[in-house]
Amino acid sequence: MLATIELLTRTGGIILSRWGHYIFGVTWIGLLYYFNFVQTPALATFEAGPRVELQRKLLGRALWWFRWGAMLTVLTGFMILGFQKDFNATYMKTGPGISISTGILFGLIMWANVWLVIWPNQKIVIANAERIAGGAEADPAAAPAARKAALASRTNTLFSIPLLFFMAATSHFAFVFNTQNGSHRAIYYVILLVIVLFFELNALGVLGGYAPSPTRKFLDDHRKTIYAGLAVWLVLMVVWQILF
Repeated sequence: MLATIELLTRTGGIILSRWGHYIFGVTWIGLLYYFNFVQTPALATFEAGPRVELQRKLLGRALWWFRWGAMLTVLTGFMILGFQKDFNATYMKTGPGISISTGILFGLIMWANVWLVIWPNQKIVIANAERIAGGAEADPAAAPAARKAALASRTNTLFSIPLLFFMAATSHFAFVFNTQNGSHRAIYYVILLVIVLFFELNALGVLGGYAPSPTRKFLDDHRKTIYAGLAVWLVLMVVWQILF
């Protein structure tokens, strides 16, 4: 009887956590793409008045769903792992384990960008819009804050492309590869970390500040951001094929 209850609880937990993960993930990534592919290019064509009104009345609402979608996506993702019976140190050495680890790394960096970079800086932008609407002078900190948020958001867009692939790959293709060689796994993770650190430090202004530059050129155009995301995915796939 206890075994049956445990099985039903585990099965139900897996189903519900996966369902929630999909719902919250769609909310998060959907809004990420809305901001980067729709709102930001459109705002560049707005006059000052309509832009301020949008920032006052729409941005805060959209960012509420955005940041809590990110939070709940991460929490339900860990719930999925917690309900998995075979989730252990051995699992993380398998193809699915390495694949999900890759997705988790991208996801956690993206979550940190949302809560620690994008949201704090967008609060400054929203507050500035309220100041202007009230007749006060613009806050000089608003433009730099918008730039910081934009770079982090575009970097999240870039990361989302390999993220979504490796999340799906965990169940659908990763198991066919031989990942038993520990040194090969270590090489893969080193390459993965170097790639992630380069793009993240670039977004945070550590590599040359926040001004337009060759290392940020692909973040100033959403189409180039997509190409860069596909390039990161391709590099990781080539490394995967060589090592495993």
